[in-house]
Amino acid sequence: MDNNTLTIIMFAVLAVFVFLTWRNGRKRKAAAEEAKSRFVPGAEIMTTAGIYGTIKSVDGDIIHLEIAPKTVIRIVTGAVLRLVTPDDTDAPKSVEEAMARANAEEAAREAELNVDHAIPLGEPEFGERIEPKKPARRPAAKKTAE
Repeated sequence: MDNNTLTIIMFAVLAVFVFLTWRNGRKRKAAAEEAKSRFVPGAEIMTTAGIYGTIKSVDGDIIHLEIAPKTVIRIVTGAVLRLVTPDDTDAPKSVEEAMARANAEEAAREAELNVDHAIPLGEPEFGERIEPKKPARRPAAKKTAE
């Protein structure tokens, strides 16, 4: 290969890289704009901190989120993790339901901890070495000069 061919190949790889970067940037920007268009008053969202609430208003990058009756907080749009849709059946509907789920999960973990996972002792496997326990060594008694 001569230098001209190598240069052309390098520029072609660079052009493909630049094109792919540009295309992915456009896709990411379009997805962000589409997500922002769904931030309308009345929509329920979950923030990255795990706070659920209803959008009261949107001012540019600031969302006014009602998290309880007459309790409104301001967050940036980047703090929105996802929109809560009506078909989102996995999310708890109330604090009581969330506590019941947490208690059930804790009981399941506790039951798992109480299960005996010990390997029963029996005949040694082929090639397994069973050595008797050696008695603990006592330190040698020091002799004193008499």
